[in-house]
Amino acid sequence: MKVPLSWLREYVDLPASVAMLAERLTLAGLEVAGVRLLGLPKPEGLRVKQEDAGPVWQRDKIIVGKVLSVERHPNADRLTLATVDYGASTPKTVVTGAPNIQVGDSGQKVILGLAGATLFDGHADSKVLKELKPSKIRGVPSDAMVCSAYELGISDEHEGIIILEDDAQVGTPLADLMGDIVLELDVTPNMARCLSMIGVAREVAALTEQPLRLPAHAVKAAGEPIDGKVTVAIEDSQLCARYAALLLKDVQIGPAPAWMQQRLTYAGMRPINNIVDVTNYVMLEWGQPLHAFDYDRLVERAGAKPPAITVRSAHAGEILTTLDGVKRVLTLDNLVIADTAGAIALAGVMGGADTEVSPSSKNILLESANFDFRSIRRTMKALNLPSEASMRFSKGIHPEIARPAAERAADLMRQHGEAKVCQGMVDNYPAPVAPQKITLDMAGVRRLLGMDFPIEKAVRILQALEFKVEKKGKEALEVITPPHRLDIQSGAADLIEDLVRIHGYDRLPATMLADQLPEQHTNRSMVLEEKTRDILVRAGLQEVITYSLTEPAREAPLGLAKDEYVTLLNPISSERVVMRHSVLAGVLQIASTNLRHTNLVRLFEIGSVYQPVADQLLPREPSRLAIVMIGRRLPEFWGEGTAKVPDVLDFFDLKGIVEALTADLHLTEIAYLPASTPYLHPRKGAELLIHGKPAGGFGVLHPKVAEAYELVGLSVLVAEFDLEAILAAVPARFTLSPVPRFPAALRDIAIIVDEDVTAERLHAEICTAGGSLLREVRLFDLYRGESIPAGKKSLAYALRYQANDRTLVDKEVDKTHKKIEDRLKHVLKAQIRGQ
Repeated sequence: MKVPLSWLREYVDLPASVAMLAERLTLAGLEVAGVRLLGLPKPEGLRVKQEDAGPVWQRDKIIVGKVLSVERHPNADRLTLATVDYGASTPKTVVTGAPNIQVGDSGQKVILGLAGATLFDGHADSKVLKELKPSKIRGVPSDAMVCSAYELGISDEHEGIIILEDDAQVGTPLADLMGDIVLELDVTPNMARCLSMIGVAREVAALTEQPLRLPAHAVKAAGEPIDGKVTVAIEDSQLCARYAALLLKDVQIGPAPAWMQQRLTYAGMRPINNIVDVTNYVMLEWGQPLHAFDYDRLVERAGAKPPAITVRSAHAGEILTTLDGVKRVLTLDNLVIADTAGAIALAGVMGGADTEVSPSSKNILLESANFDFRSIRRTMKALNLPSEASMRFSKGIHPEIARPAAERAADLMRQHGEAKVCQGMVDNYPAPVAPQKITLDMAGVRRLLGMDFPIEKAVRILQALEFKVEKKGKEALEVITPPHRLDIQSGAADLIEDLVRIHGYDRLPATMLADQLPEQHTNRSMVLEEKTRDILVRAGLQEVITYSLTEPAREAPLGLAKDEYVTLLNPISSERVVMRHSVLAGVLQIASTNLRHTNLVRLFEIGSVYQPVADQLLPREPSRLAIVMIGRRLPEFWGEGTAKVPDVLDFFDLKGIVEALTADLHLTEIAYLPASTPYLHPRKGAELLIHGKPAGGFGVLHPKVAEAYELVGLSVLVAEFDLEAILAAVPARFTLSPVPRFPAALRDIAIIVDEDVTAERLHAEICTAGGSLLREVRLFDLYRGESIPAGKKSLAYALRYQANDRTLVDKEVDKTHKKIEDRLKHVLKAQIRGQ
């Protein structure tokens, strides 16, 4: 919402400091996201982006002038010489190519820039400030120029110069006439009432304790009665709470007054003509969108009978050509304005081309209606038709605003379009919104805010926001909501929010909680999930958070079972149409993006997937853990230097992280089996089993799947686990062993076994033979090569022997180590390398 301060002053007196006003609005929930300066220097303390500053209109360099004569340029057919009086003793003759002043013209009020003025260069490719200097243009000296909106920084329009109203005084500094500051507000949905100048003025009035001045909206209706000239029917009051129509006759279509065009331009809207500009002006002023139909065209469509307007849902396949010239095929979800011949407008979104007001229109039917915000939002998104009107309707507008806005627009059309307003209004209002009556307990206010809040101050603030307030004893207020507020839904809590907004969040004191804390309960699943994050971060991974919304094509390369998706009825984009079945797909996409800037990726995400359940409204939302690792192994010690290129991360790096996770969670009965997961490499993947039940798979991503995620030629390590299955297996209690008092004895053993012997079985046999003295078994090497027979492999283990009550001697260690070698030879027919 762009708010020109000169326009805002019409409704409320503003503080002298613009910086203070911006700060107060921001703290009250209306964030000032930007400030645009139009011809004025930057006020003290106000932050302004460089691109929003624009040229400063020097008071003695950029002034109002009057064209005395326009003559041909002696050396150029497309240029003219304009002589301009600007209040000095001698007028200026300037060279111009403006198409909107012609040879022989005189009397126009224009904006004259004198030598030394700083303006945007109209001939540069981008916006560049340039000082105006005397020069010769096609042989004719010129030390001034008549200015366009582009050169002044008002808009990007530079097809012609600005022509001012006749009452503009010659010699007046332009900064006094058109200088302004525009605040750009980020209006959140709960503050949708502030998508209007009056809405913002209400907030300013309450914040600054100034009176609010509402514009008069009573219309002088001198035309014939409207009775019998149009009827309005509403099929569903839930979709249209109110539809009001006024009839205006003998309208003269032409330009809107300059002051209105200026306000619309500063507020970000393009002036078109007086009728369209009035509807836009009132929409910005009151927050109520309006639409004007060509009444004569409606009569023609009705067979020369009074038009019968109906608000209804579109018929399936019904076609409407909208104002942008596009033929649109409608659905039952679209709300339309129709007559007996068919749809004439998309309700609250865009009018139809067939009943558009044209320069030849004479009679106007003015619509002011209230539509269901969900219906408008659905249509707006489905047809991709965002607009100022649909944006306001989609956030909700109180139906009580429809009548005063219509009356205000009709009177402006009377004043600036010579319209005769017919007496009366067709006002179909089947679903009025009853005002809420709320009891506000001041003790509750003090309890929530942690401070003493006088009842008199509460009354002042609420009345400033146009609530009706009545005291009920010394400690309570009876409050009735005003006819422009739809956001009061939580009763007293919403009123307290308004009190603290206007009082100022920054003025709340820091206090200790006076209430007794409720009994605390541990959320075990949340604690274990957080512990899982800590373990993975300590293992060198970095957490990411991806969208839960995706598209089926993004998950298709993983080859998952083609189960039904949870599908969005109104997606925000074509890439966010369903709820995900896999967390891994999103992490792979993030990894692919990150590899454009780095060569090492170690990511994980914990999040939910969404599985529809038959005959149930809501899906299952099990938690998943996904891991993606790409790149080279980090040096084990800082001192290793960079002489040796680190090895590429492989399956065992990922398996080590999985083992660290299961060990730190104190899981027991862990096993690994060859994986059959479709997205894993057929010989480089494993399935994790906990207590004999599968909990997910991990390994090297299949090359074809990697290619689908733009990870061609890389060794991509991935994992996706059922986090709920893992955390369900975490024991409530576990045993801790003291730190050993006696040193350990370390031995290595390299074993040659058949290819079909798993490392898991080897590990089990070593532990069985090692007994109580063997404390740790760690695989550190797998080798296949020329020195190893075909069909065999070599696995090397680091063994740690240790006792709790003594330092082991070599004889004890040798005896246990020999038992391990003998068992491996006997049970697995293994060969011990080096023997």
